Amino acid sequence: MTSRDTHGAGAVPVVLLHGARVSRTMWGTQLEALRRTGREALAIDLPGHGRRAGETFTVEGSLEAIDDAVDAVGGRACLVGLSLGGFLGITYTARRPERVVGLVAAGCSTDPGNPLTDAWRLAAGMIGRLPDRGEWLNQALVDRALPTEGAKMLAEGGFALDVMVDLLTQMRTVRTLDDLRRIHCPVWLVNGRWDHFRTQERRFLRACPSARLVVVPGATHLVSVVRPVAFNRVMLGALDELDRLERADRAAQPAPG
Repeated sequence: MTSRDTHGAGAVPVVLLHGARVSRTMWGTQLEALRRTGREALAIDLPGHGRRAGETFTVEGSLEAIDDAVDAVGGRACLVGLSLGGFLGITYTARRPERVVGLVAAGCSTDPGNPLTDAWRLAAGMIGRLPDRGEWLNQALVDRALPTEGAKMLAEGGFALDVMVDLLTQMRTVRTLDDLRRIHCPVWLVNGRWDHFRTQERRFLRACPSARLVVVPGATHLVSVVRPVAFNRVMLGALDELDRLERADRAAQPAPG
């Protein structure tokens, strides 16, 4: 259910949360970059995806999966999520602030509770009734939108073609802007320049004073796959900053006794 590197200690560990229909394998390039820095990192499959494709997607089940992953890396971590993973990362951070050092939330600057989600859910239901359950359409989109290596990386974990109706039904209940208002740790909102999920960037920034916005030129929605070098630069810079904050916090604490 996970992809993991454990080559270092003393730095803030990372839990990576994938987008809808894909899996932990979308983070292959990021795991390699994190491995080279000696930082512990864990990429998980959310319910209904990857090795958990036989399960029903629920928000609560996803938050439990994140909780288990944070436990596995020591009880506190930076969350890095894209799209679905970014939304869930925001919700988890709002609920369990003591367990999140920082948050990199990519491709998720539009509230999933908007009416377009209902239209998308209706379309997903119609696509799911096609003879191939939408496999041809999904492959056509992958071939058109992603670089060859990125497409191979996503395909490695398989595509969850049957998850979308449950997923969109569940995500309609998430209150992302309300959750952002409850977050005080450092947050990076990372969006591709041409991402269709960046329609409410300014509202998201106003909701979370600890957030900063990074727009990656030339990138679309799957920014970590389409522009992996630029995304990794943002992610690693955020982690370096979190390391410095953690060291300063430890130094400021009184010595035992």
